Amino acid sequence: QVLDTRDVQVFKVTVNGQDAQFAFGEKHSFKGTPLEITFPNELRRGQEAIVEISFESSPQSSALQWFTPEQTSGKKHPFLFSQCQVEFI
Repeated sequence: QVLDTRDVQVFKVTVNGQDAQFAFGEKHSFKGTPLEITFPNELRRGQEAIVEISFESSPQSSALQWFTPEQTSGKKHPFLFSQCQVEFI
């Protein structure tokens, strides 16, 4: 599986609670850098997967934006969102 990234540092990826291998591909000038994730187990058709990515963003992470807890409906937790389009690499 491949996800687009831009100026983030990834520490760990898990799929359904199991550690997954990951690597960054070649950086592209305007698309960012692909994050290539190898699932620890093959998924069956229709099977759902929960992918968790531990990462740190930077001020240069232009695709990521945050709502403060006060800006969310629950007012308890911050909310991270992306305004990027889905891109198949």
